[in-house]
Amino acid sequence: MNTQETIRQQVTTHPIVLYMKGTPQAPQCGFSAHAVKVLSACGVNDLLAVDVLAEPEIRQGIKEYSSWPTIPQLYINGEFIGGADILTELYQSGELQKLLQE
Repeated sequence: MNTQETIRQQVTTHPIVLYMKGTPQAPQCGFSAHAVKVLSACGVNDLLAVDVLAEPEIRQGIKEYSSWPTIPQLYINGEFIGGADILTELYQSGELQKLLQE
């Protein structure tokens, strides 16, 4: 399975996937830490977190998959939602909570 197939499999078989630097327990950048904090505030505790620092091919591949240049990246039900800034906006408007309940 190539990198793009691996990513496609991850985002389509798990309801919530966060590509991040580090892990939810030990984020390795402020944006990833913020994304985890926002998801926790929404009550999310069951997600697939992919540490792109541990998997360099995924780190590059996810940017190509989504056509989005930065990490973290959140997927809900196979759909690309955005990075830390978009998560914040969606959370503040209440839209993120709605997406997570679908």
